[in-house]
Amino acid sequence: MSEDSRLVARCPAGLLRGSAEDGIVVFRGIPYALPPLGARRWRWPEPAEGWAGIREAGSFGPTAPQNPPAPGMSIPGDPTEWSEDCLTLNIWTPGVDDARRPVMVWVHGGGFTAGSGASALYDGKALAADGNVVVVTFNYRLGALGYLADPRLAPEAGAPWANWGLADQVAALRWVRECIGAFGGDPGNVTAFGESAGAMSLAVLLASSEAPSLFDRVVLQSGPPVTSGAGLASKRAERFAELAGVAGGVSRDELAGLSPAALIEAANRLAAETQGDGTLPLPFVPVVDGALIGSSPLGVLGSGAESPVPLLIGTTRDETAFFTLGAAGLGPMDEDVLVRRVSRLVGEAAPTLIEAYRSARHARGEPAGPADLLMAISTDRVFRVPSVALGEAHARKGAPVYMYLFTWESPMLGGALGACHALDVPFVFGTVANRAVAPFSGGGPEAQALSRAMMRAWVSFARSGDPSCDELGPWPAYSVGDRPTMVLGARRELAIDPRGEELAVWGATGSLTSTGHHMEAAG
Repeated sequence: MSEDSRLVARCPAGLLRGSAEDGIVVFRGIPYALPPLGARRWRWPEPAEGWAGIREAGSFGPTAPQNPPAPGMSIPGDPTEWSEDCLTLNIWTPGVDDARRPVMVWVHGGGFTAGSGASALYDGKALAADGNVVVVTFNYRLGALGYLADPRLAPEAGAPWANWGLADQVAALRWVRECIGAFGGDPGNVTAFGESAGAMSLAVLLASSEAPSLFDRVVLQSGPPVTSGAGLASKRAERFAELAGVAGGVSRDELAGLSPAALIEAANRLAAETQGDGTLPLPFVPVVDGALIGSSPLGVLGSGAESPVPLLIGTTRDETAFFTLGAAGLGPMDEDVLVRRVSRLVGEAAPTLIEAYRSARHARGEPAGPADLLMAISTDRVFRVPSVALGEAHARKGAPVYMYLFTWESPMLGGALGACHALDVPFVFGTVANRAVAPFSGGGPEAQALSRAMMRAWVSFARSGDPSCDELGPWPAYSVGDRPTMVLGARRELAIDPRGEELAVWGATGSLTSTGHHMEAAG
């Protein structure tokens, strides 16, 4: 067999030629659906067309239309070119053969408005090589193009009117089921893993009737289910149309005539307005549309009706440190400001939570100033508590659940970020050695050792449904009584109910009874 033939894969649409990179074969920019251009804007995706001859798969496709990254908040060298023609995926495989390796499909985060599968954070080369697995990343529609929702966007009666970006994710996962065998992967062993909005998407899909056809295991990194009701979605679509200069309310034809840049500008203005409306500060999220999402995932997950797939789930210790730093820049963070901000999150339970967190942090020797308390309470309210609740609901039905808490601290900004949101991602992908990533993740032998342990745990879960590995030892399944949790940081250890004092006060106050976030219009 010639060297060139080892780089060519035959999928249903045609032949693809990848490139050999450090012992891994990489395919970039593979179309998994037709470009959502023209009349296909605000339609669910359709299968990609085939091609004649060998298609070169050496370059990433454009990202979905989005804002340029904020200075200092992106990885140097990440792609910035965007286009509505963005529905492509990328594959890293140890070999184009019939080895039937476990497949790991990554769903990127970015608040449903940013990101791509081409970031250096998500380079699948190290994970594929170390774990002998096939890694897939992909792009999906974002912002208004991905999540603007209103029945008036339906192209005809009875057609879908929401969840364009989520439908893209379903299309990509279906493509993997149908085609990954040509790239050395096992279509019967697919693990979907994601972070932030990517994990939130997977948590929603976990409750969908589509789940059994899409994946066999799921990893949720900092992402409980987040949805909007149809009422709030239409209310925001109406305001979006007004901000976009469309007279007379939501009009598919008039909105379809606007450029992606104009849609991004209107979305930015809508995002600014949602910061203080009492919901999660996300202008666009998946919508309960009665089709792809038949009912609120909260009810489905709580009832046990969802697919009982093995679940690996966790959060970082200081998820909202980014946002706390931003809030501190708006003015002094004193006790009165703390109470007001926490009250916006939890209502009348704010004083009880503040005092409980202050006491727990003092007992552990942790800083407990107003900014520290806001970060800790908001982290748990938005990410950790609903993730634990989701895991517990899943475990009660007998599904295998494995919980983690990530505590490694970023060196960026003098350590002010702590174990912040998204910091676990480069450790899972083994990209902490990347010189562009290391200022955020930290480097050196300790970071490399943590990364190696996490890579092997994630691969072990993808291979067998159990994340136990030599580097971490036995990782018992989660149980509601003692909450065994793997702590992943400078020290790696199994802990029983870590930071349980904080979790207990949420239950005692009754401030949070759901397993995620469902946003609906007031009144």
